[in-house]
Amino acid sequence: MENWNAMSDDAFRLEVRDFVEKHFPPELKFFPLRPRWSAIKPWVMRLVEKGWSAPNWPVEYGGMGLSPSKMLVFLDEQERCGVARGPDQGVVQLGPMLIRFGTDEQKRTLLPAMRKYETIWCQGYSEPNAGSDLASLTTEAVADGDDFVINGRKIWTSVAFDATHTYMLTRTDKAAKKQEGITFFLVGMHSPGVTVRGIKNLAGGTEFCEVLFENVRTPRHTMVGELNKGWTVAKSLLEFERLNTGSPRRVDQAFARLEALAKEQGLFSDVAFAERFTRLRLDVADLKAVYAHFADQVRRGERLGPDVSLMKVLATETYQRITEFMLEASGDLGLTVRDERSGHGVDALSRFLVARSLTIGAGTNEIHRNLLAKQILQLPT
Repeated sequence: MENWNAMSDDAFRLEVRDFVEKHFPPELKFFPLRPRWSAIKPWVMRLVEKGWSAPNWPVEYGGMGLSPSKMLVFLDEQERCGVARGPDQGVVQLGPMLIRFGTDEQKRTLLPAMRKYETIWCQGYSEPNAGSDLASLTTEAVADGDDFVINGRKIWTSVAFDATHTYMLTRTDKAAKKQEGITFFLVGMHSPGVTVRGIKNLAGGTEFCEVLFENVRTPRHTMVGELNKGWTVAKSLLEFERLNTGSPRRVDQAFARLEALAKEQGLFSDVAFAERFTRLRLDVADLKAVYAHFADQVRRGERLGPDVSLMKVLATETYQRITEFMLEASGDLGLTVRDERSGHGVDALSRFLVARSLTIGAGTNEIHRNLLAKQILQLPT
C-alpha cells in the first residue's frame, strides 16, 4: 500500500491533480447545486476502486491515512478542479467519529460498507425549532426493552432522499440541562415510520429534506457513545465542518467568474465598478490569509478552537457580496441561468440564490459572532 505521507506535498498534489483531471466528469465540474447520488456515483466508485474514498481514515480501517497536511492538499485539489460534493457525510463525518467513539462491533460492521458507499448517510441534527440552537432539540428516544422508540422531526437534512441511514441526535432525558440528556443514534432510513419530504430551494434544487420519525424503533446497539452523552459525540464532527465551510475555494471560483463577466462586458472601464471589484479582491485575500492560519494549525496537528468561527463568517459573507455584485453587473443577462461550461456567459442567478442560505447553514453567522464575542473577546452575554 502506498505511503502517501512519505511523499512531498508537491508530489502528492500532482498525483491527486492528475487523477482528478483525468477522471472527474466534465459535466459536473463547478456544478452550482449538489448533484444526486445517481449522477455522482460513477466518480465516487472510481475513488473507491483506487482506495481514495476515505482519505481521512487510518490505514487499518481501509483509509489512506493522510496526515493533516496531505488531507488539505487532497481537498484543495478537488476544489481547484471543481469536483462536486457527493453524499459524503458518512465517510467525512461519521466514520472518524465511529473510529473514536464506536464499539468494536460498530466499527467491524459499519465502516467497510460506509467506505465503499454501500451505505449512504445523512445527518439528523437540525429541527424546526432547534437549528443554530441545536441543544434545544426535542426529537425523543424512549427506551423500550432492547430498543429505543423515536418520535420527532428533523429538517434541512442534506440529501436525505438518497440516504440509506442517518446519524441523529435525540432527547433521552427531558429533565437534564440542554446539552445533557442527548443521545446519538444510527437509524436506518427505510425503517417503518420514517418519512422523507424534499424541500425545493430558491435555486430550484432539492438538496434539503424534512424527515419525520413516527414510532421508529432502533436497537440499543445503534447508540454511539454513552446514554445521555451524545452532545460530546456530536461536537467531534463540527471541527471539520467549520474548516470546510470556511474554505476560500468557493469564494475564489465566484470571484473568477465575476472577473470573467467584467472582461466579457467591458466593465473595467467603469471607475465605480473597478473600485468595488478591488474591494472584493482584498476581501478574498483576507479570507485566504485567515484560512491559511487555521490550515497551518491543522497541519501541526493542533485542535481548532472557537476562533475558527471567524472563517465561516468571512467566507459566507464574502461569497454573498461577490454573487450579489455579479448579479447586478450582469444586468438583464443575470436573470437567466446560462451554461458556463460552453464558454459563453456567467451563471449569476443560481449562485446568487444558493449564496443566500450559506450564512444560515452550519450555524447562523449571528450564532458564530456570539461565540466569538463570548469565547474569544470575553464580552458579557
